[in-house]
Amino acid sequence: MNICIFGSASNRIDPSYITAVESIGEKLAKDGHSLIYGAGSGGLMGASARGFYRGKGKITGIVPEFFKEVKVDGELFDDCTTMIFTDTMRIRKQKMEEACDVFVVVPGGLGTFDEVFEILTLRQLNQLKKEILFYNINGYYDKLFEFLESSKEKGFIAQHFDDLFKVYTEEAPLLEYISELNIKD
Repeated sequence: MNICIFGSASNRIDPSYITAVESIGEKLAKDGHSLIYGAGSGGLMGASARGFYRGKGKITGIVPEFFKEVKVDGELFDDCTTMIFTDTMRIRKQKMEEACDVFVVVPGGLGTFDEVFEILTLRQLNQLKKEILFYNINGYYDKLFEFLESSKEKGFIAQHFDDLFKVYTEEAPLLEYISELNIKD
């Protein structure tokens, strides 16, 4: 399967996040999966790519052309199997959505929030059928889930909202779930 990983490009994060994402990337690659991601070499984007590279998996980086000139928290990952350049960030997200079979959301910042809220909205509107899995390393997304629950309780978010995604705090159950998805294909 093609796994799209959304995550931070920042190199200013605790190394435990990097270790966890490198590990899951390597194991997904060894299980025969491919990576679709934003092409960066920094932060958790780079960690996912390095993990897939170590696991000898196929890596597809999708990035807007302007990243060739503007350096945002690192360079592009040099060892992508395929590098796709787009005109805009919007087209980048669309191409990642089209190319993948499942989304894995690891800790990230504004870019990750933008990506994940778009796919959650598309899924809520029945325009996206793909699985969305949060890998909630070190409880990173706990406050976000609390906020979303509060918004749901106040009527701002549909009551079935939490059915749109699954949350994993440990690597093994996440990998097992993805493996079961692969069997169903």
